[in-house]
Amino acid sequence: MTVIRPKDRDIIIQSLRSGVVPSRGLQHIQVGRNRETEEFLRDLDRIADGGSTFRLITGEYGAGKTFFLSLVRAVALEKKLVTVHADLNPDRRLQSTNGQARSLYSELMRNLSTRMKPDGGALAGVLEKFISTTINDAKHEGIGEGRALLQKLEHLTEMVNGYDFATVVSTYWQGFENGNEQLKTDALRWLRGEFATKTEAKLALGVRSIISDASFYDQLKLMGRFMRLAGYSGLLVCLDELVNLYKITNPHSRNANYEQILRILNDSLQGTTEGLGFILGGTPEFVTDTRRGLYSYEALKSRLAENKFAKNHNLVDFSGAVIPLSRFSHDEFLVLLHNLVNVHASGVEANYLVPEEALQAFMRHCHKQIGDESFRSPRNTIKEFLDLLATLEQNPQVSWEELLGHVKVHKDRGKSLLGASDDEDDELVSFTL
Repeated sequence: MTVIRPKDRDIIIQSLRSGVVPSRGLQHIQVGRNRETEEFLRDLDRIADGGSTFRLITGEYGAGKTFFLSLVRAVALEKKLVTVHADLNPDRRLQSTNGQARSLYSELMRNLSTRMKPDGGALAGVLEKFISTTINDAKHEGIGEGRALLQKLEHLTEMVNGYDFATVVSTYWQGFENGNEQLKTDALRWLRGEFATKTEAKLALGVRSIISDASFYDQLKLMGRFMRLAGYSGLLVCLDELVNLYKITNPHSRNANYEQILRILNDSLQGTTEGLGFILGGTPEFVTDTRRGLYSYEALKSRLAENKFAKNHNLVDFSGAVIPLSRFSHDEFLVLLHNLVNVHASGVEANYLVPEEALQAFMRHCHKQIGDESFRSPRNTIKEFLDLLATLEQNPQVSWEELLGHVKVHKDRGKSLLGASDDEDDELVSFTL
């Protein structure tokens, strides 16, 4: 077993106990999802080849959607893709007229990540890599740096906002060459969609447009192409919590967001975008509810409909746009619990708090107390198991058998070993975490 650094160990444990996905160390706890992972590996290869993809991951709350999206992002970074990610909320939408789409775009750009900078904030590094590569090419070809830069950026000018995008990148280069930090900062602000008015952008950079709600998706297409010019394989866009679109009460606003999804889906399937992939995460009702979900929009319903041949025989078609996360099997859950024990012990087997038989006992405990939901939505089960390990770590006088079994309560002790309320002699009290 690999020894896990204390910092990584603490991040993993604290995140999982809080019900959120760790920012690092996913490889220490990843279990199953083999077929889903293989399908996404093909998607990433397609993006790297200049193609486009669209996938919608569905699963109940706590089923592991966010974890899986994080895993795909990590693999994408290893394949030299650039990734951006954000959660949707009432202030971040795909389409709006009040700044929510621009807010979402800004959040995506702040979270832009590369293999060298996987935790976000990599936009400046991408620009400087593009500039450095272009300067080196110019030296080999014997042409001026400014001319070489313009020749590369010319590929973007045919796209929506492409001319101003190229101007802003050129302005960043000027700031880079002259040591003008203010110019570089203004260029980054524009590229992150942080200018609120065209007047402000024109005064700072001399451009006539800004990234607005209306240009949200067009700007992502621009970014996808620019990443390839900068030497990366493409751009992967990961959007989670799309159930927030389902919660929009205004039908017109909700359908406008669904139209944006339809536009993205059509462009991806028709191959009209280059080096750009989308992965969206949402609950099953967000997709299948015919009153407020994506199925309420007929054009999306026909494109996202399940494969009837697979559905009627309890099979899964992983080639479709929608991929439902499968339940963990009993064996996969055991492996997951073992991984959690290993992480809790920092990868040192001698420090394991429970033996293998305790994992089976915990599985029986979950099935009895939570039922089938423990295997359908693992978040709460994982949290409960880590609570068990924390209790054992802080109370070495207590055994795992006592915590998962029955504890005899005696009146003369006032309360049980685990703090249960006083009751009749010899009454058996079941302790649940």
